[in-house]
Amino acid sequence: MKGVDLLKSKLKPGATYRREDLINFSNSIDRHLGQLVKDGTLQKMSQGLFYYPRQTAFGQAPPDEKKLVRSYLKDEDFLLTSPNIFNSLGVGTTQLYNNWVVYNHKRHGKVRLGNQEFDFRLKHRFPTTPTPEFFLVDLVNNLGSLAEDKTMVLENVARKVNTMDKKALKKSVSKYGSVGTKKIFAPLL
Repeated sequence: MKGVDLLKSKLKPGATYRREDLINFSNSIDRHLGQLVKDGTLQKMSQGLFYYPRQTAFGQAPPDEKKLVRSYLKDEDFLLTSPNIFNSLGVGTTQLYNNWVVYNHKRHGKVRLGNQEFDFRLKHRFPTTPTPEFFLVDLVNNLGSLAEDKTMVLENVARKVNTMDKKALKKSVSKYGSVGTKKIFAPLL
């Protein structure tokens, strides 16, 4: 087995690959990747990043966002989130968003990977396991960019503070809050 067949045999459904991950399995990697994209075996997500679709009863499954971001960044140290998570906090947010936010230490800016948009944001600190307290702080940090009634949301945030673990919330505000967010939370804590 050689050439494109060898490369194809190394692929696993549902996996994402960088070009450099596959270079050892082909003597003409760019030509073979081009063939696999052309015949539908692989989907090109961005420059040098590919996805081998997993088949389901409903057709091809999209790539797992975490795996896609991990391959794109070549790193495990990131937090993948969405403004949609704010809707679960019970503070009156109701909008649905079609993008992902990636807190990381390497990249900044909006990037389209496949058919999804990811907003990469450089952050010095973010939790490995986010808590509701972190998400409440993150909501206030990002309130200006959300399509919500800001006054109503802030009133609800003030009420929400009374139902949360104040010690954990104080810690999240201190670690992850912007200057403006800290000013908003100061009288509430």
